[in-house]
Amino acid sequence: MDLATVIIVEILYSIAVLVLISAGLAVVFGMMRVINLAHGEFMMIGGYATIVAVNSGINIYVSMLLVAPLVVGLLGLLVERLIIRHLYGRLVDTMLATWGLSLFLVGVATMIFGNTTTGISPPIAGFSIGAYQVNGYNFFIIVAALVLLAALYAVLSGTRAGLVARGTMQRADMASALGYNPNTIYMVTFFCGSALSGLAGGILAPLVGLVPSTGGTYIAKAFITVISGGSSIIVGVLSSATLFGLVSQVFTFAVSPVVGDVALLVAAVILLRLLPQGITGRFFKGRM
Repeated sequence: MDLATVIIVEILYSIAVLVLISAGLAVVFGMMRVINLAHGEFMMIGGYATIVAVNSGINIYVSMLLVAPLVVGLLGLLVERLIIRHLYGRLVDTMLATWGLSLFLVGVATMIFGNTTTGISPPIAGFSIGAYQVNGYNFFIIVAALVLLAALYAVLSGTRAGLVARGTMQRADMASALGYNPNTIYMVTFFCGSALSGLAGGILAPLVGLVPSTGGTYIAKAFITVISGGSSIIVGVLSSATLFGLVSQVFTFAVSPVVGDVALLVAAVILLRLLPQGITGRFFKGRM
């Protein structure tokens, strides 16, 4: 029974991590159709912003939940105004530009922080379940992922701003005819997606040793989760994260963490072969 409880907790934790690292990308790619290859670096900067803020005496929760998303959101705002807004509708150019941006951000982080590992301690201590030790901070990540999904749903479906943003991404000409400025909506949407990336990086900072190249460990899983989920932002991310989190943890417990990661990638390849439009392209049509 104790082992089953631990396995369930670890599966939920794995799902929550995939939701967190994919939410910002889901907003930027799922809504704007912008492939941001610097998404991992945005998360990395969110992690460093959290660490710097904590070391400066700011409360760790304020650092994770406010400082990190604000810093990365402002960075995203700058990037959108200087780079992305000139490349809308040019998919390959956007990929090349954001790939170059990712290399630039890694270089800047290396100059500032060096190439050594840095980090902070989790604010919640671990505890025992029978003979097994569980990281208490995992429960915070699970709750954070649930709150994030609920907040996204509430904003996108229950507020005027969310409805206008969704409508603009589908028909910018109609939004313009109704008196809304599509450029402003694109800018705000990219800011929000970037802030979510920073939030994920901040929340995960206590669990990983940060180096400037840390973003590379997130980007593949984030893209796999978003693309496999399909066109629906919230249901898509949740469904694909649930599937991949379950597969990854089953193979992790059965064999090893390396095999768990490989199993996740194999599951993604099989899923996209069977469902080219993603999970919500076949199921849950019309859901948010």
